[in-house]
Formats: sequence, C-alpha cells, structure tokens
Amino acid sequence: MDITGAGAPIVAAVGVVGTLLSALLTQRAAERSRQREQERAERTRAWARETEERRACCIALNTASRQYLAALTDQAHALTRAEDPRAARQRLIEARDLHRDVYAEAQMRLPDPLLALAGEATHALGALYGLLRRLDDGVPRPDDSLDVAQGEIDALWERLRELRRGMRADLGASGPSRSGPATAPGPHSDPTGPGAFRASSGR
Repeated sequence: MDITGAGAPIVAAVGVVGTLLSALLTQRAAERSRQREQERAERTRAWARETEERRACCIALNTASRQYLAALTDQAHALTRAEDPRAARQRLIEARDLHRDVYAEAQMRLPDPLLALAGEATHALGALYGLLRRLDDGVPRPDDSLDVAQGEIDALWERLRELRRGMRADLGASGPSRSGPATAPGPHSDPTGPGAFRASSGR
C-alpha cells in the first residue's frame, strides 16, 4: 500500500482546513477591531455630548445668575431713587424664576465642586432678594438697609466671577487662549459688572 499516496488527501484536507481557519480567525480579528473602534467612537461621541451639555448648562447658569443680580441691582436703584418700582419688580421676578429653573438643571449636571459654588451664589442671591423685598414692602428687619444691599450686590458680583472661573476651569477654557479674539474679558472690562449698572442708573 502506498502510504504517501494515501496520506496526500489528508494533507490536502488539513491544508484546506488550515486555510479556512486562518481566514475565519482573520475575519474575527477584523470584526473585533471594528467593534473596538465603534465602541471608542461611541465613547468619544458620548463624551462630546456630555461636554457640550455641561457647557450649555454653564453658559445658561452664568447668564441667568448675572441677569438675576442685574435685576436685583436695578431694584435697589429704584428704591434708592424712590421711583415707582413696579417695572423693576417685574423684571426681578422674571429673572428670579429663570434662575430657579436653570439652577435646578445645573443641580443635575454640574460636578460637586461647581455645584457648591453655584449653591453658595444662589443662596446669597436669594438672601439679597429677600432683603430688597422687605425694603420694598416697607417691613425691613433691624439690619436691613440700602447700604447693606449695595454691599451684598458688590460681594455677589465677585461670587459670580468666582463661579465663572470655576466653570471655565471645569470646561478647560481657563488656560491661555489659542484663538486670539475669543479671549474672555477680565473683570475690569465686564460689561455687566456693578460699575455698568451704576453708570446706567446715574450713580
């Protein structure tokens, strides 16, 4: 019996199986590679969405906080000038309601360190609101006065600048600008700071 001749089909079959297995393994490796790439792409997209949502939340909170404080400042000025405070009072109520809604969303999105800063600022804004409402309603507490309110307003502008710096750092925007003109204005060039409102109200 010719063993060599009899073994040739076996060798050929092993060769075919080896080729098929090699192709199958190569295909599975390619599929795993594609799957890993898809997972990386999905993680990248999820991270980008989360970052954009947090950025939008920070922008909304910064804007709403500053508008709330601006409305509080206008209310204090209306009381100082002993003018009809109804228009300023309505703007204040609207600004407070907007800030309340934005802050509620921020509580679900911001990391704890930022949320602590936002909570402190929100508490201080609410305390100032209460002070001004008591003055407006003619039922002040012994320590309530417009001078005290103005001191709180000035302190709050600094609190909001601190909150803004924290949010910029969290978003990675606190380093040197790489885009030139997009550099954020400093506190002395802030168009919505306390000096701007004093100027707009004749103080």
